Amino acid sequence: MAGWTAQARRNGHTIGFVPTMGALHEGHLDLVRRAKAAHAEVACSIFVNPLQFNNIEDLKHYPRQLDEDRALLHEAGCDVLFAPEKEAIFADFTPRTYDLGVLNDHWEGPSRPGHFQGVVNVVERLFHYVRPDEAFFGEKDRQQLALLRHIARQELWPVRVTPCPTVRAADGLALSSRNARLDAGQRREATILYKSLQRAAELAFRVPVATVEEAVRSILAQEPNVMLDYFGIADHDSLIPLQDWGEQDKAVALIAAQVGPVRLIDNLTLAR
Repeated sequence: MAGWTAQARRNGHTIGFVPTMGALHEGHLDLVRRAKAAHAEVACSIFVNPLQFNNIEDLKHYPRQLDEDRALLHEAGCDVLFAPEKEAIFADFTPRTYDLGVLNDHWEGPSRPGHFQGVVNVVERLFHYVRPDEAFFGEKDRQQLALLRHIARQELWPVRVTPCPTVRAADGLALSSRNARLDAGQRREATILYKSLQRAAELAFRVPVATVEEAVRSILAQEPNVMLDYFGIADHDSLIPLQDWGEQDKAVALIAAQVGPVRLIDNLTLAR
């Protein structure tokens, strides 16, 4: 990887980077295309990061399809695939405990203890090997994105962390590698997450926050097999839960739920 990066630099090229855990879908490929539009050279990584899994079964069953992913990346314009083995990426490496601030105090933080520490540690390793100028992340993982931007500023990482819009299926479900584990019935049930977020967007800034939350829970009750972990309204930047709208012009609605064998997350920006 170091040789490719050095050659790109000698050629005067900038490097765009898309970190993934594989099982690629159109959301990942959209990130690759955005990176290619901005940089002469684009790298993509595939690494199923054991540090960010709280559930060993989730890690065990996470879909893996390296040959198919390699072909998809080639078609999307990726120049190099970085797919390290666990032993290589963690060689001579001791995980750090980062100061995640308030961004780890809510939502995925309490639900998945240690998850974001694992994410940040491995992203740092990937940046270390690839040395990109800019890294592209989807807004579906809004809290992860906010944390990585926070850490990049705090640690003075020489990488620009760029948010990209969530890519959705025609029925609104946010694309996710985990969707492949849903059967047809569960796939249909999963659309209730986006319907709930849409209802929150319709009501936002017009009625109290508590009323929005009640309306969303009523919608979710239509699918009893969808087990809600959390739903809430948060500050657009800090992701601290909001009790009232205050003077803000924007906020974020966040949701997580268990649908069949997988836990899905989604979010939507709310505007006044």
